[in-house]
Amino acid sequence: MAGGSRLRAWVADLGGLMVVLAVLAACAGPYQYDEGTGIHDATAAEVAGGWENVEGTRVVLRKDGTALFERLDGQDFDFEDGWRLSGTGTWQLTDDDGGQVVRLALTARTRVESRSPATATDTSTPEPPSTYAWSFYVDRDQHDELKLLFFYGDPDIGNTYVMTRETGS
Repeated sequence: MAGGSRLRAWVADLGGLMVVLAVLAACAGPYQYDEGTGIHDATAAEVAGGWENVEGTRVVLRKDGTALFERLDGQDFDFEDGWRLSGTGTWQLTDDDGGQVVRLALTARTRVESRSPATATDTSTPEPPSTYAWSFYVDRDQHDELKLLFFYGDPDIGNTYVMTRETGS
């Protein structure tokens, strides 16, 4: 029976460790960005250029402050509507106390796509907006390369939409 007691103690310790890890993981969720990323050293020249994500989204931020959007999803709860917007607009790098943010504004929508065929045929889905604004946090990865991100869906879940430098940019 001593082996069984040790096993129960080990399982109890493991369970306690899992609770601690879950709490720590929750602390590293979306609320870590409530005040920003703390990045203040990115320049507009460094942010300008092509950005992409794994879902086929592409954004080109031109040095003159204009932007091209291809298949950019909505942020926060708008993401759940399933639309993806393409068009032209503007961008600006801002710096707040908490860190830098790239603010994008779609001013001329040229195309609307849907992430899934079900969304495209669902009549309860709201009409996609003709103009839209996004706020991307500026952050750096482990190689000190810039990345842009926003949260989508339920903010308690902490899903991030990450844009990285376009391959070849």
